[in-house]
Amino acid sequence: MILTNKHSIPDTFLNVLKRPTYSKGKAHLSATQLLNSPKIVALTKKFEDELEQDVSDMVWSIFGSAIHGVLEHGKDDNHIVEERLHATLDGWRISGAVDLQILDDQGGIAIRDYKTTSAWAVMNEKIDWENQLNIYAWLVETVKHDHHVSNLGIVAIIRDWSRREAAKNPDYPQSPVKEIPIKLWPYQDRETYIANRIAMHSACEFAMETEEDLPECTPEEMWEKPTTYAIKKKGGVRAVKVYEIKEEAEAALDPKTQELEVRPGSRTRCESFCPVNMYCQQWRDYQESKSGN
Repeated sequence: MILTNKHSIPDTFLNVLKRPTYSKGKAHLSATQLLNSPKIVALTKKFEDELEQDVSDMVWSIFGSAIHGVLEHGKDDNHIVEERLHATLDGWRISGAVDLQILDDQGGIAIRDYKTTSAWAVMNEKIDWENQLNIYAWLVETVKHDHHVSNLGIVAIIRDWSRREAAKNPDYPQSPVKEIPIKLWPYQDRETYIANRIAMHSACEFAMETEEDLPECTPEEMWEKPTTYAIKKKGGVRAVKVYEIKEEAEAALDPKTQELEVRPGSRTRCESFCPVNMYCQQWRDYQESKSGN
């Protein structure tokens, strides 16, 4: 990865990124890679030496790492912090760094993961959080046979928290730190999920090695928003109703008093957050289809 500093951020930020503290070791995949799109993981590996990332895009990642370091000082005697675990399934070695394990007297372990995130993310919980913590739970119980995972939770540190918003909106996080309970799956469900993810990554790696077309990213992986069709009163701003199917919108439209507004869809991750979109045929095809409309 080539690190750039286009906005002349102090060199200390750049130095932190050049000296990473986490490594997945000899694992095939880390937990976060396992969760990620197989295509993004495969293309990142292939073009790693060519990819550029600017330090300005990684400031919040640095901040999150700093928070982890500070919170290590708050550990109790029954806490295990930042433990890296490795386990093998279907010939693939999986690793994960568990932020916090809280041990009880009955051999139970509560897993907590720190997230420096936004208020929106807390109010619209991500399925990836549930998936990630259940991978950690599988790692813990696979490695530590004399323990069981008792519960899971996210500790969200909300970087854009607003006291004013909290006062007027009861659904808004009422504190800049919020603990969110996460559903713990049965052990076999965790292992089945991980095995399925390994199969997807394995298929993608095989396609890469044999120079075949890579499996496509899913709409969820692309953060895709479909094109929609909004019926509005003529001259109005707000939609009366929004449709995902054009023909349904046209059938419901009263042309005398209403007008139809097309709201183009988008693939937010592909456009703004994917590090390998310049190498992705799926993204190029999508751009061409949009420009042809």
